[in-house]
Amino acid sequence: MNLEELWQSTLAEMEVQLSRANFSTWLKNSHLVNKQDGTFFIALPNNFAKEWVENKYNKNLLGILRNFDASARKLEFVVASQNVIAPLRKESSSTQSPQAENQMRLELKIDPETNLNPRYTLSSFVVGPSNELAFAAASAIINDVGSKYNPFFIYGGVGLGKTHLIQAIGNEVKAKYQGKIRPKYVPSERFTSDVVWAIRNKRMEDIKKKYRDVDLLIIDDIQFIGGKEKTEEEFFHTFNTLYENNKQIIISSDRPPQSIPTLEERLRSRFEGGLITDVSYPEYEMRVAIIKTKLQELNQSLPANVIDVIAKRMKKNIRELEGTLNKILFYQERKQTQITESVAEDIIEKSSQNLSRRVTDAQVLKAVAEFFNINTADLLSHNRRKEVVEPRQIVMFLLRDMLELSYPSIGEKMGKDHTTAIHAYEKISRDVNKYAALNQKILMIRDMIYKG
Repeated sequence: MNLEELWQSTLAEMEVQLSRANFSTWLKNSHLVNKQDGTFFIALPNNFAKEWVENKYNKNLLGILRNFDASARKLEFVVASQNVIAPLRKESSSTQSPQAENQMRLELKIDPETNLNPRYTLSSFVVGPSNELAFAAASAIINDVGSKYNPFFIYGGVGLGKTHLIQAIGNEVKAKYQGKIRPKYVPSERFTSDVVWAIRNKRMEDIKKKYRDVDLLIIDDIQFIGGKEKTEEEFFHTFNTLYENNKQIIISSDRPPQSIPTLEERLRSRFEGGLITDVSYPEYEMRVAIIKTKLQELNQSLPANVIDVIAKRMKKNIRELEGTLNKILFYQERKQTQITESVAEDIIEKSSQNLSRRVTDAQVLKAVAEFFNINTADLLSHNRRKEVVEPRQIVMFLLRDMLELSYPSIGEKMGKDHTTAIHAYEKISRDVNKYAALNQKILMIRDMIYKG
């Protein structure tokens, strides 16, 4: 079997295990682009899909793949746009374009010692009002590791560049200090997996050495360790050891420490002792800059009016913006003609419709309940406690805003009168433009809905 046949056979078996919607959403556009020394490299269209597939389907895919190729030992997930996947999959490297070779080098050669991806650099990070404070803090940390802003806690919604910025800090430190300061990056899920492995195999000393014998520890998506007692305990002691020895700690999350209800108070207190800053949704000018930067990286071009359309329509998620840009570039390459404004509008509209169709009222209820750490039953009850009233109003707002349900339908689903649904929608609509904290909550919940 060649790479394409091998992956299609793997996907055929995986498709049986998943719902049609899940398969189409996460795996339909995946590709096996390379294999080397037992590691198989799987390309996905964006970071969102990469993280989801890596966390949810890694073991299943590897097990199936081994049935077809016994040499498979590990899967490595990478991001590759459609216009570089085909060249990446060609067996002869001599046929690859310089662009494809560069993309492959950046995406596949993650430093095994630091876990850092070299594609994340400060020079490719677009700075604007939504992230300038976080960027300034990152620059200060690079120049004074361990002394300036320690710990550094950065939060914001999905796809806003947190991973890019924190890995860029690691890459800049690695390059600037030439091994004298040792960085290590780890997603919290991998940290949890390492702790579980160490407990099962009675090898906790290995974990302590791995994460405490560094000068800069970068941990991504810390919210996922909440409620995992052994992981939290190990991270607490790791944090203390590093902090007491003036080692730098950088943490990212989708929300600020006080909004992670399952996080231990002693950890929350440690995080709040440093600098906490957020990255919010980029304004129009910054979105234009991101698009132009991406086009330059890919050696591609689009008319100014098409760039304008993309920037105006894709307002909330940088990953979705990049994913839409990749679709438009793929269409342009396939048709061998410069794309028009109307075609771009059509592609964006279809992408938005596909995303909306995946959302159900049950997903909205579940996401709101999880975010506020309450039961779904409380949202549907007549309970008028303050900690339930706001989440319930947010549910009704999102059912109207995201699913475009009628007020009577919302009232019926929530066990309320339609006038209650109208009041909830209008109140949240007003307040979301007044209060930044409420706006941030709703943006995070939207991300949870789309991610889940």
